[in-house]
Amino acid sequence: MAEVPRAPVVVTDQGLPELVAKYPLVLVDCWAVWCAPCRALSPTLEVLAKEANPPVAIAKLNVDEHPRTAQEFGIMSIPTMLIFKNGKLVDRLVGAMPKESIRRTLLKHA
Repeated sequence: MAEVPRAPVVVTDQGLPELVAKYPLVLVDCWAVWCAPCRALSPTLEVLAKEANPPVAIAKLNVDEHPRTAQEFGIMSIPTMLIFKNGKLVDRLVGAMPKESIRRTLLKHA
């Protein structure tokens, strides 16, 4: 099992399946540059990646540049965080949320 990155990684539509398969728990932040709540959420995700409690790979997917994933998962508003466990979508969070709310959801799947 690969050690999770301690910082969010940028991912594309093409690279997402490989990333999701590589780590047991992955949070994909679907965001856009123009989205203020997305920008507000970014530092929270950086802290969660650094703390690695639970160990989670955090990826950032710009939905304007990579719309296929947004279409595939029916994302209608951003930020939306997709949570994958062992390669399968197991949960989603919509909106900018406090760190502990995100952590609680991740712990359910760890």
